[in-house]
Amino acid sequence: MKASFHTLGCKLNYAETASLERQFTDRGFTVVPFSEPSDVCVINTCSVTERADREARQIVRRALRTSPGAFVAVIGCYAQLDPETIASIDGVDMVLGASEKFRLFDYADGFRKFAQPKVFVGPISSVNDFGPAYSGGVDDRTRAFLKVQDGCDFNCAFCTIPLARGGSRSQSIDACVAQARDLVRMGYKEIILTGVNVGDFGKHDGTSFAALLKAVDGVDGVERIRVSSIEPNLLTDEVIDVWLSSDKVCPHFHIPLQHGTDELLRKMRRRYTSEDYRNLIHSIRSRSADAGIGVDVIVGFPGETEELFKRNFDFIHALPVSYLHVFTYSERPNTPSVDFPGRVEPRIRYSHSDALRVLGQMKRSEFHRSQLGAVRPVLVEGSIQDNMLSGYTDNYVRVTVPYHPSLENTVAMVRIGEQTGEQCAGEVVRLVSVSNTITPMPHIPVIGTASRTGAAAISI
Repeated sequence: MKASFHTLGCKLNYAETASLERQFTDRGFTVVPFSEPSDVCVINTCSVTERADREARQIVRRALRTSPGAFVAVIGCYAQLDPETIASIDGVDMVLGASEKFRLFDYADGFRKFAQPKVFVGPISSVNDFGPAYSGGVDDRTRAFLKVQDGCDFNCAFCTIPLARGGSRSQSIDACVAQARDLVRMGYKEIILTGVNVGDFGKHDGTSFAALLKAVDGVDGVERIRVSSIEPNLLTDEVIDVWLSSDKVCPHFHIPLQHGTDELLRKMRRRYTSEDYRNLIHSIRSRSADAGIGVDVIVGFPGETEELFKRNFDFIHALPVSYLHVFTYSERPNTPSVDFPGRVEPRIRYSHSDALRVLGQMKRSEFHRSQLGAVRPVLVEGSIQDNMLSGYTDNYVRVTVPYHPSLENTVAMVRIGEQTGEQCAGEVVRLVSVSNTITPMPHIPVIGTASRTGAAAISI
């Protein structure tokens, strides 16, 4: 039998889908692309925005057009929050919530289509209710996402995650280390620690995120460690010290801001002030001048006047950060902000979003220019496009280098050239061995044509 999967939303969802794929292959299924006919279609949903909900419904209908006779299972956050709506879509056989999604084989009854959809959505109450997951596809041996934490206790006014995934919980450090070793054996060079609120790791177990970083840092064969995102109030001096003193943890931080004014931070129920955030960014920058720093920001939250938007824009403009992820506020059922006064018209939300995205492009370009001529480690990925390979520096600059088979899934020292689009040209200087010792590259002939920076040749 054939199975296909489609994932919406965050990297945590992708890690969980990968674990489900392994369940199917272990039972003899062939996993095929979602665009191809299959016997079983599994759709892992997101519900962060109304757009994500709408897209989930469209994906269900697309699956039924591609595979009219397939058993269709819809799982994940949207399934947890609105199972009745999903079950009402013709052709859906099963809806599984957050706690049930890893038990698909227990509920599916041989994947025979049901006369009526079956819904298995229960409460998420236990700190021990943790579904281990890590991404690890057959064709991608470069970067893997390791789920270390799930759920959130913060209850921000705009967020559905506590409703969809429950309270904060983690797996043990020993389990994380064991999975990291599995990923090394599978050939991965970089592990990205992911979760809903990773900085909350270990709060119920008497341990900490700093202890986790140290433990994964000690796993032989892990060359790079990255953190998907961390809340500013949980990015303590201890965590930063461990982060920046490690040779493996990348100097790359993704730190949600959401808004640069204290008025809206309070309404959003965030746990820091704008001054706290500014001091944190400058503290990181003072310790690591070249660190990549990404920022999440929400536009159009209820009560965001023109004056508050301008202050937010100016606040971010003054921050020494590397890039922005801009989210347009979306009303979500059962969140406090749905009833807040001061609704912002959609056209204004989108106009402000566009302005901040332009600012984000400027920030990225400024950061890329600051790296011009620097030599930094790049994990070169295996996909080839226009006779070029690409990968990310440790501080999260995407660079391209001319193709050579010896470069695939290796860490290379690369001199960063000029920016083209959202990436930079690169010149390979030397390779870095698995043990992190620098070794000369064997002679490789010039491949491809010269770029504007003259960086096409791989030279020693």
